[in-house]
Amino acid sequence: MLLAKILENVTYINIEGRQDIYIEDMYYDSRKVTPDSVFFCIEGFNSDGHDFAHDAVKKGAKALVLERDIEGLDNVTKIFVEDSRRAMSYMAANYYNRPAENIKIIGITGTNGKTSIAYLLKSILEIAGLKVGLIGTITNMIGDEILKEDTSTPTTPESLDLQRILAQMIKKGAGAVIVEVTSHSLALGRVEGIVFDIGIFTNLSQDHLDFHKTFENYRDAKGELFANSSMSIINVDDENGDFMIDRAADKVLKYGISNNKSQVFARDIEITQRGLSFQLNILGQSLEADIKIPGIFSVYNSLAAASAAYTLGIEHAFIKKGLESVYEIAGRFEQLDTDTDYSVIIDYAHTPDGLRNILETAKKMSPKRLVVLFGCGGDRDREKRPIMGKVAGKLADFCIVTSDNPRKEDPMAIIDDILPGIVETNCPHIVIENRKEAIIYGLSNAKAGDIIILAGKGHETYQILKDETIEFDEREIVMEFLREGRE
Repeated sequence: MLLAKILENVTYINIEGRQDIYIEDMYYDSRKVTPDSVFFCIEGFNSDGHDFAHDAVKKGAKALVLERDIEGLDNVTKIFVEDSRRAMSYMAANYYNRPAENIKIIGITGTNGKTSIAYLLKSILEIAGLKVGLIGTITNMIGDEILKEDTSTPTTPESLDLQRILAQMIKKGAGAVIVEVTSHSLALGRVEGIVFDIGIFTNLSQDHLDFHKTFENYRDAKGELFANSSMSIINVDDENGDFMIDRAADKVLKYGISNNKSQVFARDIEITQRGLSFQLNILGQSLEADIKIPGIFSVYNSLAAASAAYTLGIEHAFIKKGLESVYEIAGRFEQLDTDTDYSVIIDYAHTPDGLRNILETAKKMSPKRLVVLFGCGGDRDREKRPIMGKVAGKLADFCIVTSDNPRKEDPMAIIDDILPGIVETNCPHIVIENRKEAIIYGLSNAKAGDIIILAGKGHETYQILKDETIEFDEREIVMEFLREGRE
C-alpha cells in the first residue's frame, strides 16, 4: 500500500521525504523490521523506539514515525507526530482497510468479569449462527481456532496487532468480534479511532494504580470506551455506573440486580454449589436461566452478555441456550475434578474485589474450612497488597501466602506487603514463598469438606520470575500430587 494512502486522515506535524513509496509492512519492534516497511518509534516503559531507529533503517525501513528528530538518517521518510502510539492506531487501521468498520465489534471493560462475559456472549452468538472472534486475556480465537498464543501479548493488543487480528477474523468469516478492552489500552490509544457497536461496563474497584496513579485516572480511562460506543451497556448496581452513563456517546441499556433503574435484571436467584438459576428479565420479557458457574458475579456476567445479545437482535431462546451451554471458563471459579473428599478451585482473582467475590461464593457452599492460597504480582500496584490480605483474612479460615508473578521484585518483599492485612484480621496463616511447595502444603493438609482456593493465576500456565518465565500449570501440579498419593 502507498504510504500516502496509509496516511489518509492521520494527523501529523510534518513529513520529510516521499509519500509515494510502497509499504510492505509496519512494525513497532525493530527486531522484526523487514525491507520496505514503516517503523514506529514509540517511547515505552522500559525502552524508547527512537533509540532503535538506525537499526530499523539498516534492516530496510523506508519510513519512520517519530516524536522527535534523529540525526544521521538518510533515504528514509520521516513522519513527525505528537504521539507515535496513537498515530499507529490510525495508520494501522488504514493499512488493514479499516476492519472495525466492516464487522460488529463489542468491547468489554471493567475490573472484573471481562473474560467471563466474553465467553458467555460468544456462546450465545455462536448458537445464534454467527461466527465469532474473541480477543482477550486467555487467548485470541475465532470459533474454536486459536489465533495466537503469546504470554507476552497484553489482553488488548497494540493497535497494529489489533487491526491485523481484526482483518484476519474478517477474512475467516467472522460476523462479530468481542474484545476485552483494558484501561491500559484505552489510556495508551490502542483502540484509538475504533467506534464500538457495543461497549459493556462490568464494575470498577482498585487495580492498576501503579500505572494510572489515581483511581480517578483509572476510572477516566475506562470511560473512554463509552465515549466511543454506539450502544453502552452499563452495570448500574456499581457505584461508578452513573459516571460511565455520563460518558456514553449514544444510547444506554442498564442492567443490575438491586437497582430499580435496570432495564435488564435478575429475580428469584438461587445459588448452589454447581451453579445458579434465576428469572432473566429483558425490557419486560422474562426467561428462566440455569447457569453452570456459581456465584452472584455469574448473575451479573450473564446479565451483561444477555443485554449485548439482545441489542444485536438475538432471540431469547438463543440467549437462554447460549448462557446455559457454558459449563466452565478456564481459571474462572474452575472446580477441578479431584475425586477427593475436599474441593480445589482455581480462579484468576488478583484484585481485592475479585478475591472477595470468589471467597464469598465459596463460603456459601458451606465448607468445613475455606482455605485460600494467594499472592500478588510484582511490579504492579503495591497499595492493593495489604487490602488483598485483609479480604482473605476476613473471609477465609486459613491463608497460605505465596508468590504470584513476582517479576523483578523480591517475592518475600511482596509477601511482606500482604501480611499486615492478614495480621489485622487474626486469621491463621502460613508463608511459603515457593508457589508449588505452597500448593502441595495446602493439598497435604486438606481435610474432608474443605474448599481450597488457588487464587491469582487462573488460566495462566506460566510464572514470571526475575530472569525467566517458567512453565507453571496449577492443574498439573494438583493432579500430579493426587496421582503420586494414589500410587
